[in-house]
Amino acid sequence: MHITLLALTLLTVVGLTGLIARVLKLRIPMPLLQIAAGAAAALAGVHVGLDTDLFLLLFISPLLFVDAYRVPMREFGELRSIIVAMAVGLVALSTLAGGYFLDWLLPTVPLAAAFALAGALSPTDAIAVSGILRGGRTPPRIIHLLRGEALLNDASGLVCFKFAVAAATTGIFSLKAASANFAWVSLGGIVTGVIISLCASRAESMLLRRGYDDPPSHMLLALILPFFTYLVAESIETSGILAVVAAGMTIRLTGVMNETEIGTRMRATALWETISFALNGLVFLLLGLQLPDLVHQARAIMHSGGVSPWELPIAIVALQAVMTLSRLAWVSASVLTRRIAARLWRRPFIGANWPERLILALAGTRGTITLAAILSLPSAEEFPERSLLITIAAGVIIMSLLGASVFLPLVLRLLPSQEGTNRTQQELDETRLALVRVAISVLKDEASRHNSPAGGSAGEPEPAQSRAAPLLLQEYQELLHTLDSKQTDLEANRDELLRNRRAELAIRLRVVRAQRKALKEFLHDGNLNDETERVLARQLDVHEQELIDEASALPHP
Repeated sequence: MHITLLALTLLTVVGLTGLIARVLKLRIPMPLLQIAAGAAAALAGVHVGLDTDLFLLLFISPLLFVDAYRVPMREFGELRSIIVAMAVGLVALSTLAGGYFLDWLLPTVPLAAAFALAGALSPTDAIAVSGILRGGRTPPRIIHLLRGEALLNDASGLVCFKFAVAAATTGIFSLKAASANFAWVSLGGIVTGVIISLCASRAESMLLRRGYDDPPSHMLLALILPFFTYLVAESIETSGILAVVAAGMTIRLTGVMNETEIGTRMRATALWETISFALNGLVFLLLGLQLPDLVHQARAIMHSGGVSPWELPIAIVALQAVMTLSRLAWVSASVLTRRIAARLWRRPFIGANWPERLILALAGTRGTITLAAILSLPSAEEFPERSLLITIAAGVIIMSLLGASVFLPLVLRLLPSQEGTNRTQQELDETRLALVRVAISVLKDEASRHNSPAGGSAGEPEPAQSRAAPLLLQEYQELLHTLDSKQTDLEANRDELLRNRRAELAIRLRVVRAQRKALKEFLHDGNLNDETERVLARQLDVHEQELIDEASALPHP
């Protein structure tokens, strides 16, 4: 009963932090607010132990699965070489630079232990700063790059961490064995995830073709898939993290969700959004719950004389600075290398300018994977530096989040106005025009088929269809004219059109919300039954969501 009440309390706190941040319009990133709430709960007497294996299974695997499913595949394919280089090369650079620096700064920490800490700190958590980046003018290309890196660098960082821990505890390290193990862990995890997701997609498609599309059962099986994939991958000693990432991407590529009914898709989307919000909040809440114990450990370390009162905070700040500078150096060297290669091969090149490079460096926050990895260190008897490394890691996580929340908004102001958003809006408008033209083509074929002499001689005419097609054709032609004129006006006076469109969307949203209020009144007065109200309310919800999505896609002023 105690565990159940504790879980319900933590979920309530997660919901309240989201509500408070929205109502008070706080500029504090949600992870920092949730960490503070966790720390306050711990000071109030709430204590929660953290099993790292269970933590990775219950929290990280579903989060990575849904992030992998949502990743834009086209942009991921375009940036694949850069993402892989950052997920492997940058992790190796961060581990080496951070390890050597910490060993130099704190000579009492063995080099292998320093590498273990740096390896745990090398994976990034771009989710932690996604709210800041979406609220600004960050080019979508930068956001896609950060998301792709965060999905793939977890496995390489954990491999570096595990081998450093093994070297620290046994005193033995083999580069050949480490390379072979990394290949097996990475490739094995990817192959495992692909195979499991392909089998699940094939089974789902067979059931759908036979008429099975029960939304609750479908969503429950989809929810189990990341946990099952992670457990299978870990049981054969491959990367469960990469397995769930590969599974999420494979499910997306198979398109099995597009074969389900619209109701199933909408319910599944709502379910995964709720799960993602809850699990993200719980992760940072649990980190906050560990903070008072970590502060107590830090005091004990300083009182024991192993580290002076000044060395520990200096080590935290300096290590975060080294990690950030390592990212900046890697990104700058990567841009220079690709520019030289493009000139040699005479290919077009689009590189990151200095504000974008600073964003990539500052957005390398540490979070869930770092916390899980560092807490999995062996006991103090086997690993004497355990308490010190955990304390430094927690400090670096907090510093990276604070640095991102303070400096990223400042760097975002240096970006060119509207960069990266016009392309999205233009692509959206062009797609709408293309879809309307497709509809017009279909309606013209339908109208000519029913009005042709051959169609009439086959039997009785179809008056309903013959009248409906011209009416629908007229409707879509008017819509095409409207979109065409907007596209023309957009080129002539983009700013004025955007202001008008925002005003139009605001009015449409007010109309929809007034309709929903009236619908509730009709239900309350007994003028319609619950079933009718649910159907109409769902239609209004869909329409409102479409308006909100369109408003969010418009470029910011």
